[in-house]
Amino acid sequence: MSPARKEEILEIEGRDVRVSSPDKVVFPTPGLTKLDVVKYYLAVADGALRGAGGRPMVLKRFVKGIDQEAFFQKRVPENHPDFIDTATLRYARGTSAEEAVIRDAAGLAWVVNLGCLDLNPHPIRAEDLDHPDELRIDLDPMPGVDWSQIVDVAFVAREVLDDVGLVGWPKTSGSRGMHILVRIAPHWDYKQVRLAAETLAREVENRAPGLATARWWKEERGESVFVDFNQNAKDRTVASAYSIRPLPDARVSTPLDWDEVRIRRPEEFTVRTVLERYAAIGDPHAGIDDTVGTLDGLLRLAEQLGPGEKPPRAGDAEGRRQSTMPLIEVARTKTKPEALAALDEWRAQHPLVSEQLHPADVLVDGMRGSSSLWYRVRVNLQHVPADTRPPQEDLIADYDPWAGRTWPGGPPS
Repeated sequence: MSPARKEEILEIEGRDVRVSSPDKVVFPTPGLTKLDVVKYYLAVADGALRGAGGRPMVLKRFVKGIDQEAFFQKRVPENHPDFIDTATLRYARGTSAEEAVIRDAAGLAWVVNLGCLDLNPHPIRAEDLDHPDELRIDLDPMPGVDWSQIVDVAFVAREVLDDVGLVGWPKTSGSRGMHILVRIAPHWDYKQVRLAAETLAREVENRAPGLATARWWKEERGESVFVDFNQNAKDRTVASAYSIRPLPDARVSTPLDWDEVRIRRPEEFTVRTVLERYAAIGDPHAGIDDTVGTLDGLLRLAEQLGPGEKPPRAGDAEGRRQSTMPLIEVARTKTKPEALAALDEWRAQHPLVSEQLHPADVLVDGMRGSSSLWYRVRVNLQHVPADTRPPQEDLIADYDPWAGRTWPGGPPS
């Protein structure tokens, strides 16, 4: 067996891009190396750049492999090559970050070499950081929801978009859900775009009660598809088209035609199958930039619907919102496997209660920490008789993602 190479230099459109450790296996099950991942992105470069090119992006780096948590890097590395543009974004806490902006295939190869598997651009162009040109509809299924329900909600969302004169472009999220992308003219600020997204979510819930929800609080959603309008907030990013997700089968967030949505499944789309698909049919989203629309219809609908339901202002002694549901917290952990292990331990301690829980009653949430995700485990006891509900107990694990950090205004809540 020949020794692993330390690097390979690729010439991409006249630029030399270094790929370190090209033989490192990134996806053991399909046997994909780091160089394979780079070559995948080069093969689908036109489609990937249609989704992520020209936009500031957060670098989500899997430097320790797909079975370890990624860390999020907003600031572009200081030694970035001259073909990587940058844009300085300013955030609500008064901080700012000079983020990477890729514009060509060489830029794709460069970010992948940093350990990025999926691409996470903001919904803005580098030339106008205050006015998004993309409204993002994220259909996020609660536990117990199958793919057919997501599809049904997607078509309801399409119907709402049609009614307000907008065109939606569907893609698998590469995880459990679906994204619908809508190109809009960059005339509205983040607050207005988020209002438009929330209005669409409320209207989808109105047309498909029980199937879809726009409820803010996770414990109140039941077994429904959450139309996640929060993804249109200023600090949010989502995995863009042709992104590889950190799943064992190297699944890809794949653009679809609407006539494919009912007959295809997310697990069909992996690095290997998407390479074949792209070579055969190209990018189903090739026309997305020709369908720029206006938010006027959704904003008129917002006025008709009136103010949306807002979270109660009353909170506990720490100033946090009191849930209307009987929630208990089980654990806070650094990694998802630790969270699931803590949940299993809690279930073993409370077997009779555990048997009465519905799938959506178990809440394992990835929470954004200082530079990576941490996990919170909660249980909604709504389906457990009040006289047999266990009390809030000491957490099985109590990880503090903010330990050792100082904040001018105090740690995030």
